[in-house]
Amino acid sequence: MSIILALDTSTPACSVALNINGVVLEDFRMAPRMHNDLILPMVDQILNQAGLQLSDLDAIAFGCGPGSFTGLRISAGVVQGLAFGADLPVVPVSTLAALSLEAFQKTGQQNWLAALDARMGEIYLGGYRVTKDDGQYEIDSLIDECVVKPGALSVLPESYNGVGSGWCYADTLSALLPEKPAHILVDCAPRAACIAELGALSFAKGHSVSAYVAIPTYLRDEISWEKQAPRVGKR
Repeated sequence: MSIILALDTSTPACSVALNINGVVLEDFRMAPRMHNDLILPMVDQILNQAGLQLSDLDAIAFGCGPGSFTGLRISAGVVQGLAFGADLPVVPVSTLAALSLEAFQKTGQQNWLAALDARMGEIYLGGYRVTKDDGQYEIDSLIDECVVKPGALSVLPESYNGVGSGWCYADTLSALLPEKPAHILVDCAPRAACIAELGALSFAKGHSVSAYVAIPTYLRDEISWEKQAPRVGKR
């Protein structure tokens, strides 16, 4: 069991959460362009609510991306500062995996094509299968995360449900699937509560890094806009 603080500022949403031995507290707000002003007071507030200090934590998790360049830099910078000051390990968590977990919790459906609007006619995309056994979540990557134009994707062999703002291209994405998705949750944003749950799972498996190397996953280079090609297949 562990105590994990989680942060996410990868989209217009801003959220923090605490996973205290499996019990999750969360402060989630839709706050475009307010992340810098809100994130540290939100951290202080949730720690005070739980009667904890940074020194009581086992690790800090954060939504490492993909997502907004500015938002990812904010959360990474805050997490690095907090973790370095308190000598804590950091657990980077995919925002697309967090979206898939949230969607599973809402619907019970296992296969999710998580997509965030990357602007410029592109999306950040990843495919996940989420299961729960004896109260324990498992999440497997089925499609490697990439940044891509929706129309450039190949037809996918498996059926998926859709989650995330990238499903603003629902017609194009649905046409790639063997059957129409039963659920399309376009209004979902990555939540710190899900990042806290996935962070606790990763931490229990020994998957953490030092504050020095807690960096965002951009997928698209901010200067050159180089893209990664999608690769289908379970790891």
